[in-house]
Amino acid sequence: MEFFGTGFSIGPLTVHYYGVIFLAGVIAGTWFFSLNGKKRGIAPETAWESLPWFLISGIIGARLWHVFFPSVSSGLTFSYYLIHPIKILKTWDGGLGIPGGILGALVGIWLFCRKYQFSFSSFVDSMAPALAFGHAIGRWGNFINQELYGAPSNLPWAIHIDPEYRMEPYLNQATYHPLFLYEMIYNLLNMVLLLCIDRKFKKSLKKGDILLSYLVIYPFGRFVLEFLRLDTAKMGGLNVNQMFMAFTALFALAALIVRHRKGFSFSKSKIEQ
Repeated sequence: MEFFGTGFSIGPLTVHYYGVIFLAGVIAGTWFFSLNGKKRGIAPETAWESLPWFLISGIIGARLWHVFFPSVSSGLTFSYYLIHPIKILKTWDGGLGIPGGILGALVGIWLFCRKYQFSFSSFVDSMAPALAFGHAIGRWGNFINQELYGAPSNLPWAIHIDPEYRMEPYLNQATYHPLFLYEMIYNLLNMVLLLCIDRKFKKSLKKGDILLSYLVIYPFGRFVLEFLRLDTAKMGGLNVNQMFMAFTALFALAALIVRHRKGFSFSKSKIEQ
């Protein structure tokens, strides 16, 4: 067995710590989902059976997000992937995008529910806190890879980034904000808040409200944290992820307000199906 900075190899097999942590986050999140889904009538085995659906679709969505909106540090562009389409399959080369991963996972769950006649709203409401939990664990993979760190910082909790992982304008700066840690903590708080909302407002909640709450809370935090992020995806001079998060949070908040207004007359919203 041979160890190196970001993983280890056993003969011809190379194992990256990022992949191990990512898988740990998926398994932990699914386990949490299997427990949280019971109160909505989702059997634990059903939660585990849905795992391949949301995992595969989530990875596809995350990869496509990166392909369309590659980060600055990747040195790649969407046109590059058009010229070299085989590169799209190499997820280890360039990375994944969380916004696309969440969208892809939701599509996978919708397809699973449609095929097996389960309630989509019950699934997503039960999954939302579990998604935040799994996401919190997965963020440690960014720490191992020394990626997605924040702006230069000399704070006591700033992390050291090796020279080979520093971005061009900051080669002489050794310590940075631990952006992965900030987001990990925020995701854990998000999980707790969603569980509290689910319990405290159980009688007044509509189906799909927990998912919509997640789509307000997480994007809001991510929007704020993007101000510290150095490795962003730009389009027309704008931070694509930050703009997407702002739109998502505002849309979800508006949906929550409309759904709980007196006189809201839709007999059954699409998210409740």
